[in-house]
Amino acid sequence: MENLSVKLFDRTLRNPVMNASGTLGYGREIEPLWGVETLGAYVTKGLSLNPHHGNPTPRVWEEERGLINSIGLQNVGVDRFFDQYFPLFRAKKTPVIVNFFGFTEEEYIACAERIRPDRLIVALEMNLSCPNVKQGGISFGKDPDLVHDIVKAVKGVTGIPVIAKLTPEVKNLKEIAQAAYEAGVDGFTLLNTLPAMVVDVGKRTIPIRGGLSGPVLKPVALKAVYEISTSFPVPVIGAGGIMDHNDALSFLMAGAKALQVGTATFIDPYAIPKIVKGLGEYLKRCGCPSIGAIVGTARG
Repeated sequence: MENLSVKLFDRTLRNPVMNASGTLGYGREIEPLWGVETLGAYVTKGLSLNPHHGNPTPRVWEEERGLINSIGLQNVGVDRFFDQYFPLFRAKKTPVIVNFFGFTEEEYIACAERIRPDRLIVALEMNLSCPNVKQGGISFGKDPDLVHDIVKAVKGVTGIPVIAKLTPEVKNLKEIAQAAYEAGVDGFTLLNTLPAMVVDVGKRTIPIRGGLSGPVLKPVALKAVYEISTSFPVPVIGAGGIMDHNDALSFLMAGAKALQVGTATFIDPYAIPKIVKGLGEYLKRCGCPSIGAIVGTARG
């Protein structure tokens, strides 16, 4: 069998394919179609210290080459996730990356503290695109000083590896990554969605403002993965517009150690199993000894 296993933060994952946060619910939702054990690791919906109701509808809007979502970070809260949903991953022996967020630095810290180390937890993924209500609503991830401080604070309360999920809504992504790296971050997820909106011409209304994902984001995310993976000695997880195994290969070749698939699942719920299969077939065709052998091999 082709060797798709990857090592991430001293954990061996069966393959490099994960879901993007929020795109597989709490894991149970996909089980009637395929098992979560198909994943190298499951990435949770963004979890907060307390349950959060999210935004009113409409929450999702299709575009020609992408998807706009305005879910508003709805989630059951970190405690309920571990009480009610985490047992599925124990039963399936599936590693988990816990995506979490807060609206203040204190909420980030408190949420991270509530997540106890477990043999199945690979890392904590910090969503740094949330507004800082104490600083006029600026996104944490846009300010290098805020990024440094909040990453350092979270690292100070947990022994679990910490991943910073960065926003593309910045002038200098490397500056933001540098701030997180100096604060001790263990890895990066690149990239989060782009801010977007829709105008209904007939009604002259704006029905939705949200985050743009899907194929339109892929070139932006690829550039980010290449630049950050060649600049910092920590693993990068690629995300943004991965629709098939060729897209997945492009992220790996650009320098990603692993990857996350999101929008593709809404178009084809079997996209992730197909990508895993396609990666195995590629290794067989090219005679590569392992998936790790192609990571970072793209050259300009």
